[in-house]
Amino acid sequence: MDNNKKEVLNQEVNLKEINDLGVSLFIKREDQIHPFISGNKYRKLKYNLFKADEQNEKTLLTFGGAFSNHISAVAFVGKNFGFKTIGVIRGEELGYDLDKTLSQNITLQTAHDHGMQFEFVSRSEYRFKHTKKFINELKEKFGNFYLIPEGGTNELAVKGCEEILKPKDNDFDIICSSIGTGGTIAGIINSTKSYQKTLGFPALKGDFLEKEIEKYTIQNKNWSLSTDYHFGGFGKVNSELITFINNFKEETNIPLDPIYTGKMMFGIVDLIKKEYFKKGTRILAIHTGGLQGVAGINSRLQKKNLPLVKK
Repeated sequence: MDNNKKEVLNQEVNLKEINDLGVSLFIKREDQIHPFISGNKYRKLKYNLFKADEQNEKTLLTFGGAFSNHISAVAFVGKNFGFKTIGVIRGEELGYDLDKTLSQNITLQTAHDHGMQFEFVSRSEYRFKHTKKFINELKEKFGNFYLIPEGGTNELAVKGCEEILKPKDNDFDIICSSIGTGGTIAGIINSTKSYQKTLGFPALKGDFLEKEIEKYTIQNKNWSLSTDYHFGGFGKVNSELITFINNFKEETNIPLDPIYTGKMMFGIVDLIKKEYFKKGTRILAIHTGGLQGVAGINSRLQKKNLPLVKK
């Protein structure tokens, strides 16, 4: 995976609405780390691939929704590093006419092009994906495989995410990250200095994330979640968020996705405007990638006659 890895830069964010408020904002461009395995997916998969190879497993199996960045990334690494890949996809209706589904879904089309085999299951079945019975049924059907959880979060993924921060990041006061399954921010928390605070922005509703994050964090307790910027829940967006993302891109030339990084950056900017951070604070936001999912979001927005995310 390291063959195509690029140096990650911290880019200063200059926005007219916050430039005079006494807070410095930078964004770590993890979205540029790899041309196909963007952002935190690179970090999460790195040590899992090492482990699968060590165990001599030839197949990777994982889970995800129809527009999952994780599904796309696993398919790519499988194709390029010699693994067969299986994606258990939420929504059995997507499998009724696969050709039609692929023609309308760039994420699944990309995964399919990279050789991923799909297993479409109902939403009710999908809820049991973590159970031993469900996993055993998959093994009966597909044989042995190396299991990667939905979103990629496990101890090895957290280990990879502990490598996001570098010594050059030691002079930041606040480290911000969007949150899906909690693995990325757990790795960040584990690698921050004692004087730094980590602030997470969940992309979904619910108070279960703190417990998930605590499962993977060590002694560092200097972190908190800002739960007011999920815009209604996972995958939920509105015209205000899309307008912000488009304006942000126009001013900074930094693309954001509306599921994760767009919500995080909206929250950071809003908190700066509300003077949540004291003057002189240096903030580093982590760009966790996710840009491949923009096409899927735009197809949904178009059907609702809402503004689209500009490319």
